[in-house]
Amino acid sequence: MVLKLYGLAGHRSPSALVAMVLNEKKVPFELVLVDITTGEQKTPEHRARNPFGQVPYIDDDGFILYESRAICRYISMKYREQGTPLLPPADDIKAIALFEQAVSVEAMTFIPPLAGLMDEVLYKPRRGLTPDQAKYDEHIATLSAKLDVYDEILGKQKYLAGDEMTLADLFHVTGGSVLGRIGSDLMTQKPNVARWFTEISSRESCAQVLKNGVKSTA
Repeated sequence: MVLKLYGLAGHRSPSALVAMVLNEKKVPFELVLVDITTGEQKTPEHRARNPFGQVPYIDDDGFILYESRAICRYISMKYREQGTPLLPPADDIKAIALFEQAVSVEAMTFIPPLAGLMDEVLYKPRRGLTPDQAKYDEHIATLSAKLDVYDEILGKQKYLAGDEMTLADLFHVTGGSVLGRIGSDLMTQKPNVARWFTEISSRESCAQVLKNGVKSTA
């Protein structure tokens, strides 16, 4: 049975991240569009699969899983020997620890100021609110300082968890691409960050989704 991805077609959505990983692991999937503008994700049918009433989630032959990063880990573990390796070797505890460190950095260091920026530029106007320039500037300054540290790390190694690409790197693609949309060049300002982000976002698995959105491959 073909894996079904319930979510959005947008190229910067969490659904896009899942699609990038599915493409990287060469796993065919069917995209089932969910219309969040009408609240479809909140219907009993969908809440039976994700009780929080959100997308994306997957149906893998009856196995339901939600949360984009959990889905990405599941796909990467299930298809460990297929496509690009995106997780450290299962028997290398140090590599696993460094991977978990990098994943935590993305979640706790990169995402918070990015989410603040997205709220000011993208979501406040949709709610009829006026963006706060001072808050925008504060989020930009915070994220820039964090990316200075990224630049130091990436000056010593090729990727965030070492010299092999992992999910920790791909987790930045959709969020990093949003920055360009909201008028920031932070991902290209710093030389090592620019080299790293250009490489990962230019991978065929990512570039196709960033250009064309999420499309079924099955």
